[in-house]
Amino acid sequence: MTETTWRQRLGVYGRLMRVDKPVGTLLLLWPTLWALFWAADGRPDRVSLLAFCAGTFLMRSAGCVANDLADRSFDGAVARTAGRPFARGEVKVREAVWLIAVLCAAALLCLLPLNRLTWLMSLPALFLALTYPYTKRFFPIPQFYLGLAFSFGIPMAFAAVQNRVPFEAWLMFAANACWTLAYDTVYAMADKEDDLKIGIQTSAVTFGDYDKEAVMLFHAAFSVLMAWLGWLGDMDWPYWLAWILVLVWQLRQYPQIRTRDRSRCFEVFLANNRIGAVWLLGIVLSLWR
Repeated sequence: MTETTWRQRLGVYGRLMRVDKPVGTLLLLWPTLWALFWAADGRPDRVSLLAFCAGTFLMRSAGCVANDLADRSFDGAVARTAGRPFARGEVKVREAVWLIAVLCAAALLCLLPLNRLTWLMSLPALFLALTYPYTKRFFPIPQFYLGLAFSFGIPMAFAAVQNRVPFEAWLMFAANACWTLAYDTVYAMADKEDDLKIGIQTSAVTFGDYDKEAVMLFHAAFSVLMAWLGWLGDMDWPYWLAWILVLVWQLRQYPQIRTRDRSRCFEVFLANNRIGAVWLLGIVLSLWR
């Protein structure tokens, strides 16, 4: 195979992995880092930090490839996904399967420096990540399933640092699942018309005219659970400042999504990235005081 062809194939694989769209990786990484810093009292060791950062990127990439593989017969009918490799006939099923296997194997290597409990916690995380794409065919709220998948880095981080998964980890897990439900419902609102045509199940379709109210309800649950977590952890003022700032951003999302404008909904989805970043900053600064 010529050098040019190899570069073309790598470019296709990179698009399958969403290397050009890092927001999804960051949305998965932020809660994992919340947990890692919380469990380590603000000072995780470098090995664990590197392992979770690399593992998050690899597993999110594997999940994206699995998603495109599962949705290859639908993506061409959705405006936002019509340019993906499968929709354009640029990749074969065999290639995608091998790419998923390589990415999962590389993610497994990231676990080697960590303890046995972390390895065990990775099994349900792997199962959720690879089966999520198929829930859109039968489950009315697949975003809930995605919330579970996007939250499993939290108990894994606590397991890696403390060799146990305390109540605070599961409380953070529940909070993040609610946050994922909120922002991914907004994401689904951008594709709602297309999803209705092709029969894909999403929370935006299930909640119908009350989709925007559901988003705000999930945001509210997230904020309540994070307040409970902060109270249990006796967190300092940077944590509560982050809580207030995030609450304001959440409230400002409502007027932006109530028209269900596709481009505005997608912008709101992307803006959730800063919520994750501010929460990490609030947690770290509070623990360092």
